[in-house]
Formats: sequence, C-alpha cells, structure tokens
Amino acid sequence: MMKDLSQFSLEGKTAWITGASYGIGFNIAKAFVQAGAKMIVFNNTSEASLQKAMESYREAGISNVKGYVCDVTDEHAVKELVKKIHEEVGQIDILVNNAGIIKRVPMHEMTRAEFQQVVDIDLVGPFICASAVLPEMMERREGKIINICSMMSELGRETVSAYAAAKGGLKMLTRNICSEYGEYNIQCNAIGPGYIATPQTAPLREPQADGSRHPFDAFICAKTPAGRWLNPEELGGPAVFLASHASDAVNGHVLYVDGGILAYIGKQPK
Repeated sequence: MMKDLSQFSLEGKTAWITGASYGIGFNIAKAFVQAGAKMIVFNNTSEASLQKAMESYREAGISNVKGYVCDVTDEHAVKELVKKIHEEVGQIDILVNNAGIIKRVPMHEMTRAEFQQVVDIDLVGPFICASAVLPEMMERREGKIINICSMMSELGRETVSAYAAAKGGLKMLTRNICSEYGEYNIQCNAIGPGYIATPQTAPLREPQADGSRHPFDAFICAKTPAGRWLNPEELGGPAVFLASHASDAVNGHVLYVDGGILAYIGKQPK
C-alpha cells in the first residue's frame, strides 16, 4: 500500500500555464498551488483580460501568481517572455500549453485565414512555447511539458475541421517532443479533456424554452458513460500527476479525462 505521496508534490516548482485566465487553465493553476507549487505564471493577449484574471486569482486566495501580456503565436515575444520569467521569477519547471480557440464553421464555408488562426494558436503556439523552454530544461536535464489536447485529437465532428486538425497535430507534437527530448529527462504528455461544464458551454446545457433538455446536452450525456458533463476541477488531479515526479516514467502519453467517451459506442436508440 502506497503511503508516501511526496512524489505528487510540486513543492518549489514554477509552472507557466498559457491562457490560464479562466476555465481549464485556471483550475489547473489552482490544483498546482494546492500541490505546493511555488509560483504560477500565466499569459494573456491583453492587459484588460490579464487584470480580470488577476482579480479571479485574488478571489480564489492565490497570491503566488504573476501574469504577463504575450501572444503565444509571436515567436519573438514568447522568447522575450521566457527570458523575463527567468529574470523575475526563476526557472520554468512546468509548461502547460493551454491557450487555444475553436471556430465552429462548416469546412466549405471556412476561410483559409480562419483555419490558419486556429492552427496558429492551437498547434503552432504550443510548438513556439515548448521550443522556448526546452533549452533550459535540457541544460538542467529535467522538465515537464503538458499539452491540452481534446476529444478532437481522436474524433471528428461537424464544423470543427481546423480545431480537429490542430489538436490531432498537437497529439503528434506531444509524442515527438517525448521522442526527441526524453533522453534529457524531459517528459511531455497531454491531457484530452472531455466535455467540461464551464461558463462557455453553459448555453449548451440550458433547458429549451419548452423545458426540454438542450439537444447537445442530451447528446453528450448519452455519449458519456458517466452520464454527465465533467467539472473543470476534475482535470486538476491528472494535471498534478503529469507535472510531478509521479509521472517520470510516463512520456508521450495523452491522458483522456473524458468520463469514458472514447471507450463507449453510445446508447442504442429506443
């Protein structure tokens, strides 16, 4: 029976979580603090959103957090941010590539610019950020990189061609970082969230005008063995595991936190 849980501790660690202003990234940040992380660093694309996020952290009782304005698709800005973090905070022990967007547009109606924007943020951004932290991790021969993948890393669905392409690519980038940098004691893994109950998905869960369930809400609950949407807090434990020494032998893996969707064919229609 395992009694020593110290290998799950993030004591003294600094984590950079991109886009951790709310939702998944914010909840991963809270879990890291609860696991003992010394400092949480996050970035956002505007000063207004940065200040709003800082207020949310204060309300959650988290003081060991520092925010920066930075666009993850700007290679020069990211390198300068990493340099600034090293100067103002210290080494980056954990990188969580969480920043991302989705555009729900039928593929034949989507412009190249729209497709490119999603790929740039959801796939090129993680490449840029990982590339920026890898040299110092290689020098120390230690580091953790966690990419936030998706159900769409494995499954297709209407109107999300760019998102699925980017998240499928992110899965393979995860495996390749593992392959290329595992010898430096760097572990790169990913989390594939299922359908999460956040303010952004709230409209999909609200009852219809006639009192019936929203069709997408019914669809997701029928496709999930757990029979419900997942809570953002439920990603905290898996993230702490992948950020800690407990996962030192886990590399190139996508941990799907999906309530069982990928294992389930769905209920038979009545």
